[in-house]
Amino acid sequence: MNKEFIIQTDVYVFSVPDGQKTLLTKGMSGIISQSLGDNYTIIVEGNMYQVKGIDGEAIGEEKRSINSNNFANEEEIWNVLHTCYDPEIPVNIVDLGLVYNTDIQQEEDGVNITIQMTLTAPGCGMGPVIADEVKQKLSSLSGAKSVDVELVWEPQWNQDMMSDAAKLQLGLY
Repeated sequence: MNKEFIIQTDVYVFSVPDGQKTLLTKGMSGIISQSLGDNYTIIVEGNMYQVKGIDGEAIGEEKRSINSNNFANEEEIWNVLHTCYDPEIPVNIVDLGLVYNTDIQQEEDGVNITIQMTLTAPGCGMGPVIADEVKQKLSSLSGAKSVDVELVWEPQWNQDMMSDAAKLQLGLY
């Protein structure tokens, strides 16, 4: 994408790849390198950050979020998971092969959702940020009673877990 911007208002972002919450201040300039799902990946002063879509106006973009009025069923859960991206890789977490298991338990008062997922590398500091995004998005589904996102390390992720579309998109075929 590589679109230039000037920060319009102070904004909290997450540094990539360590996931540290960082304040960027009004007037700083940068480049939007990725705009997928409802978040932005930016580069400011040579450092990469993730800006939540709800804070898009701070970088001169539209404020956005992916909200669903749909009920928390298996199809909609997978639809939502397809909107979550690793900020360093322009492929959603499902096609990257990071989602290992979904458990959906229907109860009288709502749906309990458990997601088991991994990361491309165990030391990735963005893991809690990505897991929190998954939890927030799934929690917004109608009927979602509880959402638990577990980061797991077995089996260890490898490129063979990616979908063919992801491999094509990343030039691995």
